[in-house]
Amino acid sequence: MTPKAPTPETITVARPDLPPLDDFLPSLREIWDSHRLTNNGPFHQRFEQALAQYLGVPQVALFTNATLALLVAQQALGLHGEVITTPFSFVATAHSLLWNRLRPVFVDIDPVTLCLDPRRVEEAITEHTSAILPVHVYGTPCDTQRLAALARQRGLKLLYDGAHAFGVDDGGGSLLRHGDASVVSFHATKAFNTFEGGAVICHDAAFKQRLDRLKNFGFAGEVSVVATGINAKMNEFQAALGLMQLGRFDASLSKRAAVAARYSHKLAHIAGLRCLPRADVARNNHAYFPVFVDEGFAVGRDALHEHLKRHGVLSRRYFYPLITEFPMYRELGAHSEAHLPVANDVARRVLCLPIYADLALDDVDRIADLIRTA
Repeated sequence: MTPKAPTPETITVARPDLPPLDDFLPSLREIWDSHRLTNNGPFHQRFEQALAQYLGVPQVALFTNATLALLVAQQALGLHGEVITTPFSFVATAHSLLWNRLRPVFVDIDPVTLCLDPRRVEEAITEHTSAILPVHVYGTPCDTQRLAALARQRGLKLLYDGAHAFGVDDGGGSLLRHGDASVVSFHATKAFNTFEGGAVICHDAAFKQRLDRLKNFGFAGEVSVVATGINAKMNEFQAALGLMQLGRFDASLSKRAAVAARYSHKLAHIAGLRCLPRADVARNNHAYFPVFVDEGFAVGRDALHEHLKRHGVLSRRYFYPLITEFPMYRELGAHSEAHLPVANDVARRVLCLPIYADLALDDVDRIADLIRTA
């Protein structure tokens, strides 16, 4: 009897890059010996300082995850009424607004960058608008200059969801330096992770102090509570890992860049398949590798998604469906094809392929061959 060929290991769409466990054990021992697990411990303080230095930004406030960072940043900015944002994002972007009893106003995206279209933003501003919440989709920069000018002219706050943007340099420094504040994610699926985690990047110590108080129940001292805060503090385990990850990030980024380059080469000239145009930045973080399945491809996007899955390759239709298709947002009446034509079209065609630092180039070749023969 002929032995059955071994089944290839499933390739996930993302996999966290982790240091060798033995390298992390001394940090764990330090935490164990100190009995300091949270509440602005030594690793937390060191990680905040190291991040600010690495990113070249004035202030960093750490959070246990990026969703809570978004919630608290909106509170700290004093947002009210309506906030203009994108339908083409992870649902946490909009959920954070509803949790703060803000009304999200969804406008269409730019067909090239897939970020908020400043022209559509300007058209949507009303007397009830207090802020703009753009997303640097896949780490591609928004039109930061036009959005900043618009916010300044109309007296609006500008809060960036930079969940995908850690490590991106737009030529003037970290992409996270823009706006009144930027929120970044350190979730396990991101290019830089701390198990879970997030941060708010801001410009002055007074605003950071407000963030720090809001994420710690509103305490301003041992017996003084000055705001209706929440518990959103990053613990020592996350901070210790983040500190170690920061020293490994540039090497990890180089590996991701090699994977992205291999995909670009292997997938070039396949009829009906488009890759996202390379962002015009000094440094990309290669956080995602989206492709777009057009009519000229052999099968539809969903069929390609299933074809890859049958062969042990997990892709993701990211972001599909649009946020506006979920019931709590359909009620706002912003889901029509006419209102969001670009976002609807992109959501039907996008497929994010596996990309992570340890993805073997031979596996990239296999994925490309599966796509080519679909």
